[in-house]
Amino acid sequence: MGETNDLMIASLGPYLAANVPELGTVRHFEKFGTGQSNPTYKLICDAGTFVLRTKPPGQLLKSAHLVEREFEVMQALADTPVPVPKMLHLATDEASPLGRAFFVMEYLEGRVFFDPSLPELDAGERASIYDAMADTLAALHSVDVDAVGLSAFGKPGSYFERQIDRWSRQYLASVDVPDRGMRGIMDWLGLHVPDDDGQVALVHGDFRLDNMMIAPDAPRVIALLDWELSTLGHPLADLAYQCMQWRLPHEGGMRGLGGVDRAELGLPSEREYIARYCAARGIARPDNWPFYLVFSYFRLAAILQGVVARAQGGNASNPEAARKYAAAIPVLIKQAVDIAHEPSEKAI
Repeated sequence: MGETNDLMIASLGPYLAANVPELGTVRHFEKFGTGQSNPTYKLICDAGTFVLRTKPPGQLLKSAHLVEREFEVMQALADTPVPVPKMLHLATDEASPLGRAFFVMEYLEGRVFFDPSLPELDAGERASIYDAMADTLAALHSVDVDAVGLSAFGKPGSYFERQIDRWSRQYLASVDVPDRGMRGIMDWLGLHVPDDDGQVALVHGDFRLDNMMIAPDAPRVIALLDWELSTLGHPLADLAYQCMQWRLPHEGGMRGLGGVDRAELGLPSEREYIARYCAARGIARPDNWPFYLVFSYFRLAAILQGVVARAQGGNASNPEAARKYAAAIPVLIKQAVDIAHEPSEKAI
């Protein structure tokens, strides 16, 4: 790590001194052990601690690893109820001394939880954190995208058709032989897309517990992170994506709540979580819930397949995580197929 640290300082020090002088001299880089897609570093400088997030090296899939979009959206959300770190500087691919884009942002002290059952906490704090997550998601989907300058952040309308097309193409580009179940899911989604109801919101695209930072001393979200997949889209895509967590297995590294006694732990049911979110937004319970769930499983499977393909090409930020993702993909496909075959509204 020492050699890597020295090389990073040698590469980035002069650029940062010229473009972000308020940092002072760069003293140390420390790579965060978490985060699969875009390498992220703690940046120790004379002025304090900051965070640097960069694209990975190597050949990248089109429209992947867009740290530029992460910077743009977090900068736009600075004065909204959605908690984000302060953005300090964006270096484009062309300007970056690394040859790939990166940005520098504020460093925040807080807690990040990776197990959604929250074994470290008592039942009361568990419930409060889930309430805070639902409220944060509702706040995000209530942002006036025109007012914050994000009206061009995505295409309006036909969100699910475009997303199904995008992730189908990226999935097919990441495999030699497509999985039969995945092919069936693509066909099912194409046949069951709901009529466009006109809802357009800023969607995070990867809204889950471990992409949030919780205050050190309170069950409060202080930062929503990892905005690489954010766009303008349908808000129920974010809600269903997080609600996969209630259905995925807890064992085997999937970080789900399947098989967990949620009531005993003080965790809300899927129905209760959705009710909290809908109340915060002042909307009715969603229709067509099986479609949104199947779409979320499909999209995540396609994303993970891309990570696996990068690992096979030597470009993954975390190869060990990529191996776990390879094992998760068949689980995602099976659950999606099961929901598609026997759609049920019972959960909500």
